[in-house]
Amino acid sequence: MDSWLTFFNVLILSILIGLLILMHKKHISFSKRVFTGMALGIILGIFLQIAYGSSSKVTENTLDWYSIIGSGYVQLLMVIVVPLVMVSIIRSIINLDAADRLGKMAAWVIGSLITTTLVAAIIGIGSALLFDLNADQIHIGQDQKMRGTEIQEKFDTMEQKTMPQRIVNFIPSNIFMDMTGGRPTSVIAVVIFSFLVGVAVLGVRRKQPEHAEMFTKMVDAVFAVVMRLVTIILRLTPFGVLALMANMIASTNFAGIMELGKFVLASYVALITMFIIHLVLVAIFGLNPITYLKKVIPTLIFAFTSRSSAGTIPLNISAQKNALGVDDATANMSASFGATMGQNGCAGIYPAMLAVMIAPTVGINPLSPEFIIQLAVITAISSFGVAGVGGGATFAAIIVLSSMGLPIALAGVLITVEPLIDMGRTALNVNGSMLSGTIASRMLRTFNRNIFNDKHAVVEQTEA
Repeated sequence: MDSWLTFFNVLILSILIGLLILMHKKHISFSKRVFTGMALGIILGIFLQIAYGSSSKVTENTLDWYSIIGSGYVQLLMVIVVPLVMVSIIRSIINLDAADRLGKMAAWVIGSLITTTLVAAIIGIGSALLFDLNADQIHIGQDQKMRGTEIQEKFDTMEQKTMPQRIVNFIPSNIFMDMTGGRPTSVIAVVIFSFLVGVAVLGVRRKQPEHAEMFTKMVDAVFAVVMRLVTIILRLTPFGVLALMANMIASTNFAGIMELGKFVLASYVALITMFIIHLVLVAIFGLNPITYLKKVIPTLIFAFTSRSSAGTIPLNISAQKNALGVDDATANMSASFGATMGQNGCAGIYPAMLAVMIAPTVGINPLSPEFIIQLAVITAISSFGVAGVGGGATFAAIIVLSSMGLPIALAGVLITVEPLIDMGRTALNVNGSMLSGTIASRMLRTFNRNIFNDKHAVVEQTEA
């Protein structure tokens, strides 16, 4: 009986995919197809919850099949991250008029990421205080204790490395290993290596122009193929969003969410507030925030459903270049760096809220100005160091809580609502990286306002 029910559920997904294919054939816009995929995924997930429950065998078997579409799509995006970042950065550096622009570009991108994370930390602190969050009010069960033990073990491993040692990990020592994603800092290592190759080509162009020309033609050819591959994969986004959203809704423990509803509400109040601040910054830098929002929505929806900043890099780069008008080099740098450092949601809001919530358990007054200032500064600084240990909310929380002298293991009390909160955090992380690229491109005067104002310039368009 279970196998027949599973077959029926897979058939429903197949029909919904057919509907999205039909929309594509009727030339309905990419954004509308992504929205439709998300809406259908929510409805399908609710159906599975009501019909079978989140922990039933039928739901488990069904989601296994759904993961072929959802997780498979995320893996396809991950596989093109390294070739896309590497070839795009090398090509964009080759096309630069002067290599000294690289330093300014990096300064604006990293500066924007860290500054907005500082603001995010302050917003997180404010939201936690507003909702009077306190870890003593949360029931700690077996799952929470196990999660706390895991976090403590990660902290013990991290403690073996100092901040300078983590930063040294950014520098590539074996680029072939980094191209396989063998280290937590592999993406940044690939970015650094690609910049070095681009600068080397600029030097060769001055002394041996014929060799530089040959290499440039080769890079252009590879770039054309990679971008065509990106186009093919990005067209699968509505299907991926459909399956990912259905998986998330169907597997969510809503009973656990109800128990920790105040923290979930406080988290999303902080996330939405910070997102509004992002739009205000867009306006301050002379751009229409509504236009910006329309351009980035498909990318944010995927980030929300996939919960993967790294997996969103191809869509992030595509959105910046083809929809917002950010230049190649800046788009690649901001998307790559934003996936591992200065994450507004995971490294800003989340650890700050956790610290405020845990502080009363050890007799610290979270309303103390000294505590608030210290927490905000430590969170912003740590958001850069998080890249040295692979990024993510857990690592950010460990670094901040340990630096504040707070118990690490208590971060495990939120395990039941972690997936739901992580969706919003990831979307904010990705928007923060796109914002940093937009700001940097504007300040370096490489921003293409015509693309930004073009209603037909969308995420899935490429240069191929």
